[in-house]
This record gives sequence, structure tokens and C-alpha cells, in this order.
Amino acid sequence: MTTAKFREKLLGLQQNLLNFAFVLTSNRDDAYDLLQDTTLKVLDSSDLYQDDTNFKGWVFTIMRNIFINRYRRMVRSATVVDTSDDLYRINTPENCLQPSPEDTYLASEIADVVNSFPDGYRIPFTMHVAGYKYAEIAERMHLPLGTVKSRIFYARKFLQARLADYR
Repeated sequence: MTTAKFREKLLGLQQNLLNFAFVLTSNRDDAYDLLQDTTLKVLDSSDLYQDDTNFKGWVFTIMRNIFINRYRRMVRSATVVDTSDDLYRINTPENCLQPSPEDTYLASEIADVVNSFPDGYRIPFTMHVAGYKYAEIAERMHLPLGTVKSRIFYARKFLQARLADYR
């Protein structure tokens, strides 16, 4: 295939390539970057193209491979390398960071606040924390379900307000 015909075929695929790039990246700017990189790669590799192969499939495969290589590179660069002596960070799950002393409360402090609630709020709240369902609490306390939910809600709000100075 002549160079002029090769470039003409490539230019004819630009809109299709842009649409495919947008499907892959879901971002307009990244799609244009991918299209540009693909076009350059195809032009650089024009001597590798064989006339008996599907040109469109060859170009789309190049784009897909460029996208996959970029993705793998991005994932590799996001990998955390632990340089601590005992590999502490590698063995600790990312979402399980140790709380700072300012973020923790003593159980006795929380219990003191909960015990200061009036019985109408303390009993449903402690039952709920213990794992009882709203309906079970309502049945045992002989209260309507809505009242139980409301009291637990207000007990939570009161607890948050009383422990707000610890934040």
C-alpha cells in the first residue's frame, strides 16, 4: 500500500477511532490523547502493516493495546511500596488505619453518657446497640414502633452532642 493511500485510510478512521477512544476512557481529553498516540503509533508502524490484513482491525487493536498499557502503567504507579523496616504498612489493610488517641473514647466515658439518659431513651438505645430489632424493642417495652425509632434517633443525637468536644 502506498504511503498516501495508507494516510488516507487512517484519516478516514479518525472519527471512528475517537468514538472508540471515548468508550475506552470515558473522558474527552483522554480520548483525544489516546487518538493522537494511536495515530502516531500507526504512522510509525506503517512499514509493519501487511496489505492482506484488515486495516481497521489493525488500527483499533493498536489503540486498544495503547489503552491497556497506559492502564497497567497507571495501576503500577499507584502501587504502594512499603519501605518501613518491619513492613508494617503492607500488612495493614488500607481502610483499617489505627485511630489516633483523639479519635478514641474510653468505653467508660461512653457508658457514663448513655447512663445519663432518661430511662425512656436509655433502655431502647442500649437494646438497639445490643442487637435487638426495632420491632422487638417496641414489643418488649409496649411502645409503638415509631416511638422506639424516634427515641433511639434522639439518643444517638444526644450522644453525638455530648461527645462532640472529643472531635
